[in-house]
Amino acid sequence: MKYISIEETAKKWCISERSVRNYCSLGRVPGAVLDGKTWKIPSTSKKPERAVRHAVKKELLLEVLKREKDSALRGGIYHKIQIDLTYNSNHIEGSKLSHDQTRFIFETKTLGITKDSVKIDDIIETANHFRCIDLIIESAKSRLTESLIKQLHFILKSGTSDCQKIWFKVGGYKMLENEVGGQNTAKPAEVAGRIKTLLLDYNSKKEINLDDILDFHVQFESIHPFQDGNGRVGRLIMFKECLKHNIVPFIITDELKLFYYRGLREWKNERGFLRDTCLTAQDFMKETLGNLGIEY
Repeated sequence: MKYISIEETAKKWCISERSVRNYCSLGRVPGAVLDGKTWKIPSTSKKPERAVRHAVKKELLLEVLKREKDSALRGGIYHKIQIDLTYNSNHIEGSKLSHDQTRFIFETKTLGITKDSVKIDDIIETANHFRCIDLIIESAKSRLTESLIKQLHFILKSGTSDCQKIWFKVGGYKMLENEVGGQNTAKPAEVAGRIKTLLLDYNSKKEINLDDILDFHVQFESIHPFQDGNGRVGRLIMFKECLKHNIVPFIITDELKLFYYRGLREWKNERGFLRDTCLTAQDFMKETLGNLGIEY
């Protein structure tokens, strides 16, 4: 093979000798050989394409959420998810706070003037839910653990009237039997073992898809490990796991609530009900992300 010098190459490519040396140092000239301190370049080498400078790298949703959370940005996707996820998840569980009241609490840390009576627990749990969302953003890429699940419950229920009840364990599993949708759930003595088994099975999967996340959610809700707050903790877990596995997360709105309940009940017999409900919610999120120019 015939080699030419840096000087000859620079003239041939109509660039500076320094640029030729840089191309060689970066490995962008195939076949170039460093002989002592001198580069020998194949005579047939072509000038490398110039790298595009200042290329805009689009951020993924989780990156945007972290950045907007840290900067306390208003009007972005973090702001919207905090309000919409908190309002809808609390509303499903009976909160009487309106969407505007939820937004006002998030933006001003106050309730504002309202003609209707408002439960103090609704206000506390709304503020706590904002903190839960921050936690799932911060720990999105972490392994799902029993400790994280309990921490979400502890944050959600801290400061509520339930804290005063001797039979209610904030951040701990239930002490009394409960039910969901008229269905029996795990007995208190069974909860710890069943949650550990559920997590072991889930975390052992090599790849996680949407059905895996939904299946975990259904099993979690059927165990109903806490005395109260199971639905909200379960939906927070779904959101976190979607972020972790690059699946577009979704919010179960009040309009989708009955379809969501049907999907939970029928999961063992027909997965399509819950899957289609969540895909519909996912489409709403995709539309929002598209409008904001966020990759998904």
